[in-house]
Amino acid sequence: MLGEKINIGNNVFVYTMPVTLVGTQVEGRVNFMTVGWISRVNANPPYIGVSINKNHYTAKGILENGSFSVNFPSSDMVKKTDYCGIVSGRKEDKSKLFDVFYGKIETAPMIKECPLNLECRLVDTIEFPTNYFFVGEILAAYSEEQYLTLGKPDIEKMELLLLTMPDNCYWTIGDYKGEAWKTGLSLMDKKGAEEDKA
Repeated sequence: MLGEKINIGNNVFVYTMPVTLVGTQVEGRVNFMTVGWISRVNANPPYIGVSINKNHYTAKGILENGSFSVNFPSSDMVKKTDYCGIVSGRKEDKSKLFDVFYGKIETAPMIKECPLNLECRLVDTIEFPTNYFFVGEILAAYSEEQYLTLGKPDIEKMELLLLTMPDNCYWTIGDYKGEAWKTGLSLMDKKGAEEDKA
């Protein structure tokens, strides 16, 4: 039996969020910040959006250079990942925590230890009351053979971190439940399925 819905307010977060380390250079220094408010926002060209508070050191670096990286840490990197969200790059050199590498852009530092790295060029900045929403074009993605299946990143092999708020907890993925855009077809008749494909 379904229960009665109750109003729980409006300050609700999306479940779950990917945990990433956004890389920038700020005043010539490499910096990484933990970011969970992130999403793919366009198919072609491939754009990704990152929401960062205006006061953060990382925001300054993205505006300064017009570039950034998005690095996806594995679960065994949870302590270093959390540390990067606690300590400001204004006070600490967080680049010392990682083996840093570069692709095409010299102002978008990436982390070798992360299973997946995205190199991005800033294409748009949307200003909100507290945050900037940075939209970046993904110029290149980097990984290793051990994290791929049929040439594509495999979420089980990468063992990525996820974030929930407002409880502020890290998680890893759970059980496989079905294939997107296929599992629900069992609820449709053949005619309806064909119409929806059009």
